[in-house]
Amino acid sequence: MRISAALGLSAALFLSACAANEAADPANPSSSTLSGTLSGKGASSTKVAQETWIAAFQTANTDVTVNYSPDGSGAGREAFMAGGADFAGSDRALKPEENTAGGFGGCADTSAAIDLPVYISPIAVIFNLDGVDSLNLTPDVLARIFHGDITNWSDDAIAEINPDVKLPDLVITAVHRSDESGTTENFTDYLAATAPDVWTEEVSSSWPVDGGEAAKGTSGVVAAVTGGAGTIGYADASQAGSATIAKVGPDGDFQEPTEEGAAAAVEASPLEEGRAENDIAITIDRSAAGYPLVLVSYAIACAEYKDATQGALVKDYLSYIASEEGQSAAEASAGSAPLSASLREKVLAAIDTIK
Repeated sequence: MRISAALGLSAALFLSACAANEAADPANPSSSTLSGTLSGKGASSTKVAQETWIAAFQTANTDVTVNYSPDGSGAGREAFMAGGADFAGSDRALKPEENTAGGFGGCADTSAAIDLPVYISPIAVIFNLDGVDSLNLTPDVLARIFHGDITNWSDDAIAEINPDVKLPDLVITAVHRSDESGTTENFTDYLAATAPDVWTEEVSSSWPVDGGEAAKGTSGVVAAVTGGAGTIGYADASQAGSATIAKVGPDGDFQEPTEEGAAAAVEASPLEEGRAENDIAITIDRSAAGYPLVLVSYAIACAEYKDATQGALVKDYLSYIASEEGQSAAEASAGSAPLSASLREKVLAAIDTIK
């Protein structure tokens, strides 16, 4: 049902990039004159959403092919910079020092890139502990587990915040991403902001602590946790699957990851200052109400493409992704939180400037 809802979306939602490339008439999808192939690479967190967006866009525009390879945020940024992808998916925005004119293979020589927030999702803390289907974790305890300071599930620090749970005497295996990951960067940012006395490592897209178990991609972490015993990990909530999910937050205010909680935290967070016009990055307030263990995933595109025809196609596809209908489709299929009306307006206006 979720996919079919997405497939029924009107192609009139796709903002036309130029007069020669027109999206389909809603009553006659075959009227679309859009054609070509788009290549995207990046965040594995958006895999389900991208599959939904691609299915809808290609159904309405039958001469368009969109490929998206969920190889991780770092791989996506590297491919985009080298000109190997038309757009990147990244669970963090480009840093200002990364975003310089002439630094991107597919962009015009005088063009920098723009960061466009298109996907908001809570990060779930998942675990596999025989006989335990409910678990509370404070930021301090969570940080101590992933830092390697708490190594057994029977530790008093875990027991104190889970008085009604029978915790086994079992070694904890903390699973982290092996690849460069925006999810890791958001997770370590949350730990650094909420448990600074414990998590003294730098915020990083590469796992900064020795020990634990490493797994590639979101799917790899989920597989390692669900296939192990005494395991714990972190993953985009939309891909947690059948994994058991912990409640996280200050003692007495433990929260499950929900799209509503994620949206509330992002809505309370400011835009990053000092960015170029149309380059939109959000500084997530990890103390915000809601569920601030959240990630914002960005589509990274050229402000101006070397190939104007390709730029026009990128513009059409990203316009659909950021539209109210595109966001609703991702919410239905991936459980993401749609952009707020005000943020969506900013993002669509920025996309409309792509050349």
